[in-house]
Amino acid sequence: MSKTDTSEQQEALGDAGAQLSTAPQEDTAIGGPALGVIGWVRWFWRQLTSMRVALILLFMLSLGAVPGSLIPQNSADELKVRAFKDAHETLTPLYEKLQFFDVYSSVWFSAIYILLFVSLIGCIVPRSWQFVGQLRSRPPGAPRRLDRLPAHTTWRTEAEPEQVRAAALAVLKGRRFRAHPVGNAVAAEKGYLREAGNLAFHVALIVMLVAFAWGQLFKSEGGKLIVEGDGFSNTLTQYDDFKSGSQFGTDELTPFSFTLDSFTGTYQKDGPQRGTPRTFEAAVRYSQGGADKKAVIRVNEPLEVGDSKVYLIAHGYAPVVTVKDGRGKTVFHGAVPLLPIDNNITSTGAIKVMDGYRDKNGKKEQLGFKAFFVPTFAGEGKGTMFSQFPALGFPVMALTGFHGDLRVNSGLPQNVYQLDTTKMKQFKIEEGTGVAQRMLPGETMTLPDGAGSITFEKDIKEWASFQISQQPGNGLALTGAIAAIAGLTGSLFIQRRRVWVRAVRGEDGVTVVEMAGLGRSESAKLPEELGDLALALTAEAPPTAPAPEPAEEPAHGPAEEPAEDPVPSGEADK
Repeated sequence: MSKTDTSEQQEALGDAGAQLSTAPQEDTAIGGPALGVIGWVRWFWRQLTSMRVALILLFMLSLGAVPGSLIPQNSADELKVRAFKDAHETLTPLYEKLQFFDVYSSVWFSAIYILLFVSLIGCIVPRSWQFVGQLRSRPPGAPRRLDRLPAHTTWRTEAEPEQVRAAALAVLKGRRFRAHPVGNAVAAEKGYLREAGNLAFHVALIVMLVAFAWGQLFKSEGGKLIVEGDGFSNTLTQYDDFKSGSQFGTDELTPFSFTLDSFTGTYQKDGPQRGTPRTFEAAVRYSQGGADKKAVIRVNEPLEVGDSKVYLIAHGYAPVVTVKDGRGKTVFHGAVPLLPIDNNITSTGAIKVMDGYRDKNGKKEQLGFKAFFVPTFAGEGKGTMFSQFPALGFPVMALTGFHGDLRVNSGLPQNVYQLDTTKMKQFKIEEGTGVAQRMLPGETMTLPDGAGSITFEKDIKEWASFQISQQPGNGLALTGAIAAIAGLTGSLFIQRRRVWVRAVRGEDGVTVVEMAGLGRSESAKLPEELGDLALALTAEAPPTAPAPEPAEEPAHGPAEEPAEDPVPSGEADK
């Protein structure tokens, strides 16, 4: 279609083709006077609040989140960040300048976030007012030339024009059109939910941004490793690690406690998925407000207590050991959690005796043992000491003993699962390798020179690691996501369209009915719908009147036979 045809069509449609959308009109004029300061501010605001810029900012926000998912973050795990820096000394200075270790609190990510927020609000507010105005107004009257619309049909009938218009009004309202008579025609409109869905989608984006910000400011998240039989109280001192948003107060922690009664883990015993967990659950007793209840926590099935959720995230073994000094006095007895290093729960850790131990001369000293545990040992001479299966099939633990100063009072933070041997001496033992000994449940390793002994008890407990979190914005984010999907679905699959039915008396006294439709975008469904409407209207105004006879042809040309008007089909005139 040429520019001339387009302009003629727009002129013919007039108000009938206007306001099918609440999108702001763009000024495409070229040239004009130079912009002043206020003009540039207005231009910048129009660009920022345009949907094109909003989509660009949304893409930039999703792109900016990529480093946060690929690079360890200080807000999530400082130990992983430290390990990453040690392994990538060349990239670390660049990543630090770009704030890649604190992506979500970085200046550039916050700038994109705030600009997107402002862009969406500046785009939605005027469109919402315009949409409300359209809802309060009535569909515009019919254009002069209905035959220029994309979908058009016409026929002649013996019915009176008033009768046709009344029937058309009833048919359109019966199809849930907003319809009203305008002059010699009936104007109708349908599909307002398309624009409502479009606005709902963008409002939902704002809701999700607010939920994300709210969650980051007021969230709390901590981890706790609990051995079977032990418990946890939701106070700050009970956590192994704890992180929270800048606006979160410790008095906002949900008051509750729970005890780990037992952990159950079963695994696939054969086939290509051998060792895959089949049962992975923790039975707990929890208390809130004095009422004791029982619950089972599974993966992706957290325990919900008030505003807090308790997730089961990891599992391992805690062998029970007993340490005695040279006089036979028990100086340590308890379960020692060990950390898995592979999928078969081969585990390592440290046993630390910090108080109560004295050597054979009565001098106070500290003991430490490096522990290496396998729940299912392959057997002597069958490869390295790594577990063959995650369940307790043939448990074996290797211990290496040290004595001296554990440096727990040095003032420096220390990992409870690692042993600092810088100020300790290693025991030389007669059995095993001379420095380490493999032990079965129930066996005892005797330390040299009357230093005492350590017993690997037959009781092997299990531990579970839990994450206790409060995410106040999750419900709001879920609501926003559902609303965004619903709004996007409506804006994609609902078409906003207008239909006009004009009925006038022709020069020969017969009623001429014209029906035409106009949609916001081209669609094959509009001619189909127009055909259905025309078919329904012909029940009240059937095309029974013959077409007027054509004017006589000149003498040198034969006259054509008069033809009846076709039954309206609803197809678009091309």
